[in-house]
Amino acid sequence: MSLRTFQCTNFRCLAEVRLELGARFNLVHGANASGKTSLLEAVAYLGRGKSFRGAATDRLVRHGTREFVLFGRVQAGERESTLGLRNGYGGLEIHVDGERAAGIAELAERLPLQIVDPDVHALVAGGPEERRRYLDWVAFHVEHGFLEAWRRFRKALRQRSAALRSAGDAGTLAGWDREFVTAAMRVHAHRERTFERLAEVLERTAERLLGGGVGFRYRRGWPEDSTLEEALARSRERELETGISAVGPHRADVKLTYDERQARKLVSRGQQKLLACTLVLAATEVVQAELGRPLLLLLDDPAAELDRQALARLMAAVADLEAQVIATALGPSVDLFPAAPRTFHVEQGMITAAG
Repeated sequence: MSLRTFQCTNFRCLAEVRLELGARFNLVHGANASGKTSLLEAVAYLGRGKSFRGAATDRLVRHGTREFVLFGRVQAGERESTLGLRNGYGGLEIHVDGERAAGIAELAERLPLQIVDPDVHALVAGGPEERRRYLDWVAFHVEHGFLEAWRRFRKALRQRSAALRSAGDAGTLAGWDREFVTAAMRVHAHRERTFERLAEVLERTAERLLGGGVGFRYRRGWPEDSTLEEALARSRERELETGISAVGPHRADVKLTYDERQARKLVSRGQQKLLACTLVLAATEVVQAELGRPLLLLLDDPAAELDRQALARLMAAVADLEAQVIATALGPSVDLFPAAPRTFHVEQGMITAAG
C-alpha cells in the first residue's frame, strides 16, 4: 500500500498542496515553522480523522476560511482507492471511493499509518491510556471483531458507571455487571492475543535499537489472581462512593521496563524516544504481516534527541520494514535513507518538489 497522491486545501498554514509521493522514501525539508509538521498532520488526519497533535477543528482550518479539505489516492496492489475528507463549520464529512463513509474506521482500514513525532515519548512516559490506544490500534487491524467488541464494552462501561452514580437498586447494577463482564472478557481476549503477536517483535526490535534489557508485559486491568467478577465484588463499596468502575479493560496497560527500571521514570529522553520507536516499529511490522501490504510511516524530525549512531540504527530498522515513509528534516538530509528519496521543500506553507 502507498499513498500516491495527496492534496490539502486550507489546512493550518497550507493553502493549497498537491504532492505525488514516492512509493518508499519521501523527505520534506525546510526551516522551523515552515509547515513540515502541518503537512504530516494533514496526511495523518486523512488516515485517522483526527489531529495527532490533539488540535481542535477550529485550530486546523486556515485563518479566514471556513473548512479544510483533504484528498488522497491510495494504491494497494492492483486496487486503487480514493479518500476524501472535509471538516470545518459544516462538520466532518468523509468519502471513500466517492461514497459517503459511515465513520473514521473506514479511513483507518484504507490508509493504516503510524507516527513518530516529538510527542512519541508519551508512549513511554505518558499514562496507561496512551499504551491502551497503541495496543487497540494493533488489535483493530489484526483481530477480526475487535472494533465491535470494543464498542460494546464502552457502552457497557458507560451504563454501569451511570448505574453506580445513580446509586440504583442492586438488581439494576447486577444486570449491568453481567453485560460489563461479558463485553470486558471479549476485549481482553482480543488484546491478549494481540500482545502475544507483538511480544517477540517488540523484544527483537528493542534489541536492535537499544541493545536489549527491555521488558514488556500486558496487564489486563484487574488482579491476575482473581476473576473479573471477584475483582468487581471486592471494589463494590469504593465504586459506589466514587461512581467510577475501578477494574476492567479500561484500566489495562502495557508495562515497560529498561534494565529492570521503570522505563518511564529512569531513562534519558533519547532512550525514551528509541523505546517509543520500538513500540511503533513493532506495531507496524505486525500489522503489515497481517494485512500483507506496507503501511505508511510518518517521521517528524527523526534526528531530534538522537546521536548519529542511534539515528542510524533507527533509520536502518525503518528501511527494513519496507513501509512507505514520509520524513521531515531541517535540510535535504538524503543520507537518512538507503536509497534516494523523493524530496520536497517547504517554505512559508508552500511546498515544491525537488527537480
